[in-house]
Amino acid sequence: MVMQAAFFKIAQVIPVDDAVVYIKQAIKDTYGRKGDKIVNMNIQAVDRALEALEEIKYPESWATDTTGAELVEEEVPEYVKNVIRPILRQEGDKLPVSAFAADGTVPVGTTKYEKRGIAVTIPQWNADECIQCNQCSFVCPHACIRPYLAKEEDLAGAPESFVTKKAIGKEFAGYQYRMQVSPLDCTGCGNCVDICPAKGNPITMVPLADIVDEEAANFKFAESLPKPDVEFNRETVKGSQFLQPLFEFSGACAGCGETPYVKLVTQLFGDRMLVANATGCSSIYGGSSPTCPYTVNEKGHGPAWANSLFEDNAEFGYGMSLALRQRREKLADLINQALALGLEGELKTAFTQWLEGKDDADASRKAGDQIKALIDSAAAQAGGEMKEVLTAIAGMKDLYTKKSVWIFGGDGWAYDIGYGGLDHVLASGDDVNVLVLDTEVYSNTGGQSSKATPTGAIAKFAAAGKRVKKKDLGLIAMSYGYVYVASVSMGANKNQTLKAIVEAERYPGPSLVIAYSPCINHGINMGKSQREGQLAVEAGYWPLYRYNPELALEGKNPFILDSKEPTASFRDFLMGEVRYASLKKLYPEQADDLFAKAEQEAKLRYEMYKRMADN
Repeated sequence: MVMQAAFFKIAQVIPVDDAVVYIKQAIKDTYGRKGDKIVNMNIQAVDRALEALEEIKYPESWATDTTGAELVEEEVPEYVKNVIRPILRQEGDKLPVSAFAADGTVPVGTTKYEKRGIAVTIPQWNADECIQCNQCSFVCPHACIRPYLAKEEDLAGAPESFVTKKAIGKEFAGYQYRMQVSPLDCTGCGNCVDICPAKGNPITMVPLADIVDEEAANFKFAESLPKPDVEFNRETVKGSQFLQPLFEFSGACAGCGETPYVKLVTQLFGDRMLVANATGCSSIYGGSSPTCPYTVNEKGHGPAWANSLFEDNAEFGYGMSLALRQRREKLADLINQALALGLEGELKTAFTQWLEGKDDADASRKAGDQIKALIDSAAAQAGGEMKEVLTAIAGMKDLYTKKSVWIFGGDGWAYDIGYGGLDHVLASGDDVNVLVLDTEVYSNTGGQSSKATPTGAIAKFAAAGKRVKKKDLGLIAMSYGYVYVASVSMGANKNQTLKAIVEAERYPGPSLVIAYSPCINHGINMGKSQREGQLAVEAGYWPLYRYNPELALEGKNPFILDSKEPTASFRDFLMGEVRYASLKKLYPEQADDLFAKAEQEAKLRYEMYKRMADN
């Protein structure tokens, strides 16, 4: 609206007063259902744009100049230079086919070269008031703000503004701590500031232009620091954030409610992950050409990611799992064959330990690393059949560590189009992990209603409010009795979210984690998307629970209800989101009926879960 007003004022293609009338009418037609406040804010933007318009006199020489500012080339990988940069210049059609890999793969970790600088304001850290909880990093949708640990000697040559403080915790003795933002990758959503539990202002939003050069230098130095040689609990909110995010700087919306979950999963398991990703928001920000936000650690290990269709993504991921299982069974056969042939020494011990722990991530990695250190020389020195077997084992190094297979997708996939396949995969009993990023609407495809859309919400194909309640995907999965199921909301309970994801991955069977993901389609302030997840739980709108079949084997109740009785108004929560509030504005009586129905459904659902937990 601002640019339209400016255009018609300058261009004078029609009388500017007429243009303003048309613009303001368009504002009313477009945003009327979102309420008078939104309409008036847009109208004020038009008026202020016209008032603030200034003519800028530029040198006449600009009209004939043939050169501009000198472009400073950074040292970047060949793929970035020869493929990514031309595409970003909209010259992709000039690239020859030979510029791309014949097998269709693309390098990962390339979003860090975009440096878009789209934020108006970014977070700046205040060391004096920080309590080092790492919650700001935990919720960051784009992995832009991160904690760093460094010894005093590592800080030699640090920029003057690279302030640190003594790290809190016995395990971090001798280390300095800093929370650092990547200014040109940050989208400026402000969730980090909004959720900070500390008193005072440990983080404040500051204009990007004021600190961009300083913070860019600080981030570059922070990334150059050596990896801390320290043991800590990775399965805590604080500890998890000292792990490198292997999903960073994606093109997701500012304040996205989905990406913090994806980022967290990669921090915990990313160096041994395979991901099958259903088409949707998560496939767009996860793999939009020409860059890729999935990346690798210092050892070159990171998620292997591929996108499939709505209708077959669960089967796609299941196929990955079956292929891995067959290959690892072959590896186990070869190791047993080597032992039967009379293998002795350290390699025999490593093989034996691997067979005992091959289905455990840590045990298989430890034994696998020992095998890697010994196998090549052993194969070279062996002869006959033993040489053939050891050579084959040496060629299967990618299988030594147990892989973590994940299936990502939104509710449109999991509840609707891909549900048949998802049900089939969960019923298989295979060790796969499913993460459903539940926005309760088809987000990427245009905001259509899905079976995850609750009663009363407005969406495409439910313009007068959805008449029937949301499918209880978790309850359906629990009916099998051998599927780990969790319902989480990061904004409401970070510890429960982390615990559920860790338990799901560790469970030796199928797991389903349903993650509440506030979305711009909900009509909320995305700078408070994490807060919205908290409000949803407090109002009884979204339940938190975990269903762990292993507890049943111990004679315990497998169902744990993690959310308490609602403490906030259900109706107030609905009215805080445009997808509900607009129904009240358009159809007041109908809205009252549907909202009452939705509230009753939520109460009955909670009472049912409560009975399950008490049983």
